[in-house]
Amino acid sequence: MSEEGAALSYEAARDELAEVVRRLEAGGLSLEDSLALWERGELLAATCERYLAGARERIESVIAAREQQPDVAPLPQKLPQKLTQKLPQKLTQTFTQKDQKDLREF
Repeated sequence: MSEEGAALSYEAARDELAEVVRRLEAGGLSLEDSLALWERGELLAATCERYLAGARERIESVIAAREQQPDVAPLPQKLPQKLTQKLPQKLTQTFTQKDQKDLREF
């Protein structure tokens, strides 16, 4: 990664890349200007990809570590009865119907 690409945050690289694409799509640039913008866009896209790959690795690492911990309880399939007694009936029904479906699909 060049020093210029390394100095940018993901958000800054993404925003600048969007601006490069907008300018290229608008047209009206000389061939040299278009090529310079395209090259800058390639650098910005590579910077974004590196950030995203790093984020993906961090997420996978956390998930793997969580799966290796036997003392970590899985997400509940049902709210504990002690808790549901304190919740309004409608809220309890909403969780058990909608969120249970979402948890199973996840």
